Order: sequence, then C-alpha cells, then structure tokens
Amino acid sequence: MPVLPPETFARLTAPFGGAEAGPKQERQQLGALPQHFADRQGWEEMVATVAGAYARLSPADRAVACIYMANYGRAGAIDFYGPRYGLPPAISGHNSYYLWGPRGCNGEVVLTTGGNPEELRTGFAQVEQVATVTCAYCMPYENDLPVYVLRGARQPVAEVWAMTKSFQ
Repeated sequence: MPVLPPETFARLTAPFGGAEAGPKQERQQLGALPQHFADRQGWEEMVATVAGAYARLSPADRAVACIYMANYGRAGAIDFYGPRYGLPPAISGHNSYYLWGPRGCNGEVVLTTGGNPEELRTGFAQVEQVATVTCAYCMPYENDLPVYVLRGARQPVAEVWAMTKSFQ
C-alpha cells in the first residue's frame, strides 16, 4: 500500500532512478512512478472524462450508447467508477471481458479511448474526438488519450466481436 502521495514519491525517488529503479515489470515506457504504482493512477480521471462525453450526447444517443475499452484496466475502471456517473457497463475484447460479449451493443453510438482515428474509420462511418484524458502519474500510455464518439458501425458488432479477442 503506497504511503506517500504520487508527487512526493516521484520527487523522492527521482535521484535514484525513479520508475526505472528496481526490477522491470513493464515492457512499455515508464513515467515518474514504477508500473505497480502508476497503474493505480488516473482511472477516476479517465472515467470522469468519458462520463463528460457521455453526458453531452443527446438523450436518444445515450439510450443506445455503449462504451468499448481496448483493455481490461480501462473497462474495469468504467465498471467500478462509472455507476456514479450513470454510465453503462463497459465492453472489451481483452481477457475475461471478451467472454461477456458485446452486452447488446449495436454499434450505433460507441464511446472509446485511444486508438488510431484512421483505423477507427474502417469500422465506423463517423469518428469524432470529443475529449482527452490526462493524468500526471499514470502509465504514459494511459495519458493524453483521445476520447472518441464513434457512430454507425459498418458491420454488426456481434459479427465482428471475435476480432476484438485479446488474451494478453
């Protein structure tokens, strides 16, 4: 259990290698905090940002909107913090989330974070970035994430669901 606030931990450990000190557990770039601590940061901010985008949808769009997250961490954050914002449960193809399926998502309106807009356009008729998730002490790949509203899935979600599977 961390004892120090993230900014204090980062400042005190920086002279000794900061996040790079100790055994490396992550293959991706590290930020100011080690992966085991950074992975605890930024989730509430991400959910609040997605919730803001969801709240700006029309009532008709909110009624059919689903939230797709590329990894179980983001999906889990939506499911944990999302109810206080009135968010629907997340869907994801990552790990166990894949087994729960698309939960009735028809692809008419989908909110997601991250991803390449050009790739998203291959699956959706409209791709609009509506916000950006920022977090100072999270893993770098979770910071500066675009939030997209995707409209008009080019294929039924149920038919392409198998392509979302990722057991990494």
